[in-house]
Amino acid sequence: MICGTCGSQNDVGRKFCVECGTPMATACPSCSTANPGGGKFCGECGVALNRTQTDAPAASTAAQPVTAQVAERRLVSVLFADLVGFTTISEGRDAEDVRELLDSYFGLSREIVGRYGGTIEKFIGDAVMAVWGTPIAQEDDAERAVRAGLDLVDAVRRLGDGVDAPNVALRAGVLTGEAAVTLGASDMGMVAGDLVNTASRLQSVAEAGTVLVGDSTRRASGEAIAYEPVADQVLKGKELPVAAWRALRVVAKRGGAGRSEQLEAPFVGRSAELQLIKDFYHGTARERGVRLVSVIGQGGIGKTRLAWEFLKYIDGVTELAYWHQGRSPSYGDGIVFWALGEMVRMRLGIGEGADEEATREALTASLAEFVPDEEEQRTLEGPLLQLLGFDSGSGAGRDELFPAWRLYFERIAEQAPVVLVFEDLQWADEGLIDFIEDLLAWSRGKPIYVITLARPELLDRRPTWGAGQRGFTSLGLERLTDAEMLELLGGSCRACRSPQRGRSLNAPRGSRSTRSKPCACSSTTAA
Repeated sequence: MICGTCGSQNDVGRKFCVECGTPMATACPSCSTANPGGGKFCGECGVALNRTQTDAPAASTAAQPVTAQVAERRLVSVLFADLVGFTTISEGRDAEDVRELLDSYFGLSREIVGRYGGTIEKFIGDAVMAVWGTPIAQEDDAERAVRAGLDLVDAVRRLGDGVDAPNVALRAGVLTGEAAVTLGASDMGMVAGDLVNTASRLQSVAEAGTVLVGDSTRRASGEAIAYEPVADQVLKGKELPVAAWRALRVVAKRGGAGRSEQLEAPFVGRSAELQLIKDFYHGTARERGVRLVSVIGQGGIGKTRLAWEFLKYIDGVTELAYWHQGRSPSYGDGIVFWALGEMVRMRLGIGEGADEEATREALTASLAEFVPDEEEQRTLEGPLLQLLGFDSGSGAGRDELFPAWRLYFERIAEQAPVVLVFEDLQWADEGLIDFIEDLLAWSRGKPIYVITLARPELLDRRPTWGAGQRGFTSLGLERLTDAEMLELLGGSCRACRSPQRGRSLNAPRGSRSTRSKPCACSSTTAA
């Protein structure tokens, strides 16, 4: 160590120079950094080294910049949800049971809001506030917020049934508009303004088990969600009544894609089956394994509708999934692996009539996107072309084709979960059924979710279908009950859910067939 005053050499660790007694290092009064003796200013923060200890705190404060929170106006969608009937059931239950129920409710809220890309702003007792549009804004934020609200209502109903508390329900309100957003905030204090207060008031006037939205939210999401108008709501603190709409159900993919031009009947009697399919999907994505759900039922019983409801759900959540769907025709000779070929065409973005040149170009682009290894690309090209009806001269057998087709979907699944929906499997050729079983038996560590829709005739053809296969679940659809059929055809009372007669859900509002009729529970809220 060299003394900065006299230039003498000193042993390492000396505090003072052995020749002149000068301190070998001076501690900065602001940041405590050691500085060479004789220096006037700290080399770390620039504070004068000759300040007294009395001056040090002021210098320290001045050296630390204060970061001010920045707020800006943004278009956001706010969801308020609150439990109804929770206080009543809490009175007769053990405190630990109540806490466990609340924990389950909070966990469901975080999971569902997160799936739709929202952020939990805060929990207020048993109420939830979530926001869409910050920190990341999407074009369909309003739609996602309403979807989350509908899912929350359904999840709380199932939660109450599971703990023998059928009176527990959720009501929610969603409002879209401008609010002051604090940039960088991640919890309480993210958004503020009249929009937040109005959304809370809107939630407070919603009926148990329903979602009310404002007019701006309805306009932004009406292509994908069915609504019915309710009376303008007089909200506390608002001078004028607020227009409100009741969200009924999701009728299309995001932005209205796939919405039928015809009126769509309400989804009735299959909620448990749909929830099971959703849970299996999320389990497949989380555990990264292959799973097959075989849906068996008579023709017209609702298998395709079940798949459509699942597709609308998958399309609405933020998690990316690669959807593939194909149908086995009931006609034609020599049509093998038809449904699988439809799935590959869907992934390539080509139609059934695409010529060989267009098919090869699309396949080359798809392989470059999902299969990074060039040798694997060359290996998969021939079998996939053969599946699509080209390059049939290769003469490859199933021992070569099955592993290649399986590898193609496995490589796609490395980027995001893969969903394969096989419709009308009872008419499929034996080779396609063999391939599905091969996929289930040999794929490992890849999130591939297979759903097959078939009539009971499939079990006559293949009595061993699914026997001994890991990840196999059979789901049988039974006919709807009389009460469910009445609800499907004529609606139901929103207060007690008993079936109503004489009204069509799809009749023009205001017509004679849509007038509210009193129910046995004395309610006039018949849907």
